[in-house]
Amino acid sequence: MSVYLSRAALGEVADRAHLPNIRQDMDRTFELPTRIYAATAGLYLAFLAVMAIGFQTPEMILPMAIFVIFMVMAFGVPLLWVRMKPHHNSKAIDWVEFVQTGIETHTGRMTSVDAIGQVLVLPVLIFLWGVATATIAAIVS
Repeated sequence: MSVYLSRAALGEVADRAHLPNIRQDMDRTFELPTRIYAATAGLYLAFLAVMAIGFQTPEMILPMAIFVIFMVMAFGVPLLWVRMKPHHNSKAIDWVEFVQTGIETHTGRMTSVDAIGQVLVLPVLIFLWGVATATIAAIVS
């Protein structure tokens, strides 16, 4: 049932309500250097470029444009999210520190070479798959 509350009664209820503090000091950097993030985005966009070049037809212009827009959004929104500065001082780890110390993961410390391999293995495989697919299509046709 609904009950009418006057402004004064509503003010009393609001004063008694305990609202939790919302943390604004979180690290939003994914703890990886910007170079690795850029390499990941670049490899996905390179895959789309290989597909666009390998399968050039007028019907593919719109789907490829949509794919590129989605990729830009998928990597652009987190980039903007990291750059937001409400009340935190965190920034992406720089390359020298990353190479020297690596990163801390849930399962323990990881060297920079292992982290790069783990992060970039899927984008590299997808890019190579695109190159192989475009090559096979060029040979067959």
